[in-house]
Amino acid sequence: MLQFFYMNPIDYMGFGGIGSPTWSGAFLLVIAWSLFWKGFALWHAAKRSEKWWFIAFLVINTVGILEIVYLFFVAKVPEFRSKLGLK
Repeated sequence: MLQFFYMNPIDYMGFGGIGSPTWSGAFLLVIAWSLFWKGFALWHAAKRSEKWWFIAFLVINTVGILEIVYLFFVAKVPEFRSKLGLK
C-alpha cells in the first residue's frame, strides 16, 4: 500500500510512454501543422479586416480544422482552391 505513494514517475516515461520518441515526434508534427494553418488563417483574416474570425482563430484551437474551413470555403483563397480543383 505504501509503495503506491513512492512510485517513481520516470519508470512510466520509458518505451511507449509519454516520453518516448514516437509520441514526441507526433506531438511536434501536430504543433507544426496547427501553427502553419493558424498563422495562414490569421494573416488572411487580418488582410480581409475580419475581426471576429481573427479573434476566433486566436481563442479556439481545433488543430487547423477551423482554419482550413475558413481558408477554403469562407475566404476562398485562390491558390489552394485551384490546386484542389475547386472553383
